[in-house]
Amino acid sequence: MPITVDIDVMLARRKMSVGELADRVGITPANLAVLKNGRAKAVRFTTLEALCEALDCQPGDLLRWEAGDAGNAGDALHEQAAAAGPEAAAAGDRP
Repeated sequence: MPITVDIDVMLARRKMSVGELADRVGITPANLAVLKNGRAKAVRFTTLEALCEALDCQPGDLLRWEAGDAGNAGDALHEQAAAAGPEAAAAGDRP
């Protein structure tokens, strides 16, 4: 996964437990674990804001991008369309 979640790093720096952070943010420990372990598909800005407030950090302290193969079908389709060229993209617009 190209987006890495570093909540565990900030938890260690702040000497805070997952349960305490979940309480401060207002989410369940299970949902925080999903996010912390990189299994979440999305995160709301309000949740990210609450995490940053509770951990006294910036979003970039919690999330970082790493180059690599995401295995995302949408990315593969985008790459195929780009390789086909603009004529294929225009033809795709026709009924």
